[in-house]
Amino acid sequence: MRATIWMASAFLTVCSPATAQDFNVVPPNAAGQRPAFEGQTRAPILRDGTQIQTAVVADGLVNPWGMTQLPDGSWLVTEKPGRMRLIGAEGQKSEPIRNIPEVDARGQGGLLDVAIRGDFARTRRVWWSYAEPRGEGANATAVATGVLSQDGTAFSDVRVLFRQQPAWPSTHHFGSRLVFDRAGMLFVTTGERSHPEPRRLAQDVGTHLGKVLRIDPDGGPAAGNPAIPGGRPEIWSYGHRNLQSAAMGPDGALWTAEHGPRGGDELNRPEAGRNYGWPVITYGVEYSGRDVGAGQTAREGMEQPVYYWDPVIAPSGMAFYDADMFPTWRGSVLVGGLVSRTLVRLTLAGGRVTGEARYLQGFARIRDVKVAKDGAIMILTDAQNGALVRVTPAR
Repeated sequence: MRATIWMASAFLTVCSPATAQDFNVVPPNAAGQRPAFEGQTRAPILRDGTQIQTAVVADGLVNPWGMTQLPDGSWLVTEKPGRMRLIGAEGQKSEPIRNIPEVDARGQGGLLDVAIRGDFARTRRVWWSYAEPRGEGANATAVATGVLSQDGTAFSDVRVLFRQQPAWPSTHHFGSRLVFDRAGMLFVTTGERSHPEPRRLAQDVGTHLGKVLRIDPDGGPAAGNPAIPGGRPEIWSYGHRNLQSAAMGPDGALWTAEHGPRGGDELNRPEAGRNYGWPVITYGVEYSGRDVGAGQTAREGMEQPVYYWDPVIAPSGMAFYDADMFPTWRGSVLVGGLVSRTLVRLTLAGGRVTGEARYLQGFARIRDVKVAKDGAIMILTDAQNGALVRVTPAR
């Protein structure tokens, strides 16, 4: 049940509790597969009865992809066609910020994630990822940085810090989330470009395809990365499919969620130098319904996901809830769902998932999730008329 009322400059929608639908009754696509341990999939549904409400802060955004909150409370938001805007607390949108490098916005490409460090008030430096055109139809994920002018209209000192190798003539699977760790180094997630030929390069440590990378935010590989024989020095972990969710956990470790094929979306806590299996092992099947490779879900030397979804949620965006506005949610993982059109909440204990809830079911394709400074949950809806939406408890 929903009740929509008009408040000030935004629609406020009060939504029913998350327990209205039992999503675990839907049969899996890979019906013959079995989890490696109890609770690895279809965790018990969290029945906390939480009611939430949504307020549109700003709409008219064209396929917004990533966001980060600035110290003054405004938001930097990317749009896939290659624009970045400032959105004020009252929803006022800036003109596109100047001096963004050219992007390849075909298919899943475009301007992707955006991040700042804790010293932004002093440096005004911003980092962003994007699909970079490389000529003759090829492209690849890249990361650039620039200094935002005091009036928020333009970037200066724009430099490309990282270029994924090799480039590929594909419009799919670019990743890409940006997350700073506690040492100030920058994690970058990438995709394996989807097609059968580059897909196998997720297992090739001589490439950046299908990897979690860790770079110095001033350029070059980060100090302390694992020494992988024959591997590129930026690699943190490998054997990933298409990672569009990533966040630092309260344990100080990076957590990610990646798209599986038909089934097999994964939640992982990538560890240095580890192999996460794609495309050799997966809890999913091809879109045709056939097995992926030999149809294996486990192999020696390859890591199991902490959790997986079948059917998929199509995860994009992730945050750990660490505020007081939703007191019973502290420590939960929040993940946006694209095809599932939902906000997913997971509870954790001992590094395992103990429960799952889904909120705003059917609301929109949720591309990104962040926790605002005041404890509200902010989501970006992925559409030609996308929006920045504020989620709070219903009063």
